[in-house]
Order: sequence, then C-alpha cells, then structure tokens
Amino acid sequence: GEIKPEIREQIDQKVSEWREEGKAEIVPGVLFIDEVHMLDVECYSYLNRALESPMAPVLVFATNRGITRIRGTNYKGPHGMPIDLLDRLLIISTEPYSEKELSQILHIRCEEEDVEMTDDAQELLTKIGTETSLRYAIHMITVASLVCARRKGTEVDVQDIKRVYGLFSDVKRSTQYMIEYQNEFMFSEISQPDADGAPAPDAEAMATD
Repeated sequence: GEIKPEIREQIDQKVSEWREEGKAEIVPGVLFIDEVHMLDVECYSYLNRALESPMAPVLVFATNRGITRIRGTNYKGPHGMPIDLLDRLLIISTEPYSEKELSQILHIRCEEEDVEMTDDAQELLTKIGTETSLRYAIHMITVASLVCARRKGTEVDVQDIKRVYGLFSDVKRSTQYMIEYQNEFMFSEISQPDADGAPAPDAEAMATD
C-alpha cells in the first residue's frame, strides 16, 4: 500500500539527523526519462518542485519533438515542455549522422547479429539509411540475412538488400502510398485536393512529418 505521510516525514527527519551527525551521506541518483514529451503538465509541475530539493536526482531527458503541444494544455512549447522547466536544464543539441558514421554503425550491428554482408551490400544499405532512417536500415539487416539464407547464400548481397527494400516500406514511402490511395481505405480523414490539383494542407503535413 501507499506509505503514510507521517512515516515519510519521520524517515526524512531521521535521515537529516544522520546527515548532520556525519553518520550518513545522500548520493543523488540519476533519473532518465525517454520520450519526455509524453509527460503532461502535472508531471512537469512535479519535476519542477522535485528539482528544488537538495536530494533531487540528476535528470536526463530525451525527446525528438520540435515545437509541439504540451500535454494537458492548449499551449505549445519547445520539445513539448514548459519554458520554466526548460530553463532549469542544460540542452544538448544533436546532429544527423554522416554517411561514414552510418556505415560504421551498420557494420557494428552486423557483427552483433552475426550477419556476413558484402561491401557492396553494406554500401547500398548505408545509402538507404541516409535516404530513409538509421532505424529502418538496421531493421533490414535481420530480414536480409533471412532472405540470404533462403537462397542458401553465405553473405548478404546487394540482391538481398534490394529484395527487402521492395518488400518493406519505410515511413516516407508508406506515407506517400497512404496519400495516393487514401480513398481505398476506410475512415480516411485526409481531405481531397482542390480544383487546381493542389494537395490539401493536412496531406502536406502528413507527408512532411
């Protein structure tokens, strides 16, 4: 069950006494929150108060959102977070991986999954990762190895990568397909193009997300 407030206060008081007497030392922990934009305004309010405590943990947030709505409100903020909380943080900006870095990451992933891949296949996979996403390229490794095994090959080759690329769409191609064939699906909420053939605003937003 829930610990009673009275017991919490007694424990806090005892710990404070031990700290003053030199019998105990409080070592702050680390709290890592991924997809922090999913928290609502009440959670942010709690974190704001918690940061003021001398025993507050080191907070590490991660998010991939830009200017978006703060959950629980009608307001927007950078990364979907309130400005007053952001002001307490040190923000580390990131940059897209270079083609060389992508190739190195994919090579390491192939080694971890015990997948033998030719240099040409890895070069093609790197190009695909550059044009789509690293996550999509990583997913292709295991599937390409299965395609290779089915043809009784020993190394994933260009033909295996092309086969997988044709079977499984990335986000951009899937989104484009949805836009082109929206009328073939149930409950489509994308409005039709206007008389001049220009795409609807919501369709444009969907294509660029």
